[in-house]
Amino acid sequence: MTDAATFAAVFTALYIGHTVGDHWVQSSCQAASKGGPGWTGRLACGRHVLGLTLTKAVALVPVLLVLGLPVTALGLVLGLGLDAASHYWADRRTTLAHLARTCGKAEFYSLGTPAHPAHPVTAEGTPAATLGTGAYALDQSWHMLWLGVASLIIAAI
Repeated sequence: MTDAATFAAVFTALYIGHTVGDHWVQSSCQAASKGGPGWTGRLACGRHVLGLTLTKAVALVPVLLVLGLPVTALGLVLGLGLDAASHYWADRRTTLAHLARTCGKAEFYSLGTPAHPAHPVTAEGTPAATLGTGAYALDQSWHMLWLGVASLIIAAI
């Protein structure tokens, strides 16, 4: 098996684990609290990242075993650890919002919220529901970047 094939299989497994862990495993309390101030927010984010990382491992282990992928324990620890750290960093929310402002993406970050200058409204003039937000899109693209880095580390080390 080539490193490229290992990378592709690992990324696919981690992506599946990410979507399940970030949307199905994460509790409503974690989602609502993880960006909050103090230890309440930090612990909620930590519990989310722990559950997410375990979900990724559960998705990855069968792929590694069935396909006989040549990965090392060090690569797994480094890759999953870096992914977890980057996920925690972004999910504290203020950090990703600051990065968006720094990169000139503040308006896009607010897309789909009443804070956006062109937010959708109902016929009554109240904010209308949207299918997503710029903050969510930037959050998920950040996570995909680090899933790619983690997959490369796991495949190469």
